Amino acid sequence: MILIVTHKEDFTADFLINKLNQQSIPYYRFNCEDISTIDYVFNTASDAHSAIAGITSFNAVWFRRTKLPELHADNLTEPELASLFADYDALLYNLLQNLPAKKWLSDPNAIHTAENKLYQLTLAREIGFMIPETLVTNSKDRLIEFSDSCESDIIIKPLKSGRIKDETSHRLIYTNKLQAAHLANISEFELTPCIFQKRIEKEYELRITVVGDQVFAAKVYSQTDPETLTDWRKKKLKFLTCEIPKELASHCKLLVNKLNLSFGAIDMIKSTDGSYYFLEINPNGQWAWIEIDTGLDISGSIINFLADV
Repeated sequence: MILIVTHKEDFTADFLINKLNQQSIPYYRFNCEDISTIDYVFNTASDAHSAIAGITSFNAVWFRRTKLPELHADNLTEPELASLFADYDALLYNLLQNLPAKKWLSDPNAIHTAENKLYQLTLAREIGFMIPETLVTNSKDRLIEFSDSCESDIIIKPLKSGRIKDETSHRLIYTNKLQAAHLANISEFELTPCIFQKRIEKEYELRITVVGDQVFAAKVYSQTDPETLTDWRKKKLKFLTCEIPKELASHCKLLVNKLNLSFGAIDMIKSTDGSYYFLEINPNGQWAWIEIDTGLDISGSIINFLADV
């Protein structure tokens, strides 16, 4: 039995579950926002293992996404409600950590560690990836010095996801070029946590997906559209399959392995001089649109990984 940890709005989980149904592979979908209505238990009288929906053992766990339940408690204050949300968050991770599963894609603790973008860059450079010159600082003087060293050609991007959620929608803070006017008036700004990097002249951008020991490479010509020059996510562009050097593929697998992951979605740039630059790895990134665009059988690889135990 495969446990799929997700939520009701996860299209990627829907995509793979459809294929599991076609192949009659047994699974249990755990929509985390239903935690308050699903039977769960942790009991030290039963070997100190967790059980979800009466199931005490899973061959493999696909840890996709978690989502907290919607709580409507008019009799609770905001601090009390925040405390309750924190308890539900802890409950999810505590239950999952005590599941006797043989295989994870990927372990939640490893995912949490791998989401550290500064650690990613440090580890990637140790492995042998080229990385853009990078600065994270709250010093305006250091930022000006960095900009001068990069010939005033730098980009700025979020230190975490850059996702903003309001009552009706989700918004993204994209990667943007830092303008000369920003630096000229730097005294008027506060330097909140973010990443500054030297801008790399791109031939195209890559999304390299690693599942176990398999590598799937796709590229997008982001420089063909003015809207996507600094961030290909600003507009829907078609991804294409591409070949990458064997050494680069080995570096990608090694990075995922050193992060103790079973899956990784790696963003890279192929520069106009033919070099490959590592940007970041998303330890739980989206991939279904890549498969739809390119035909790369990422879902098949994930299913084989989870079912082969």
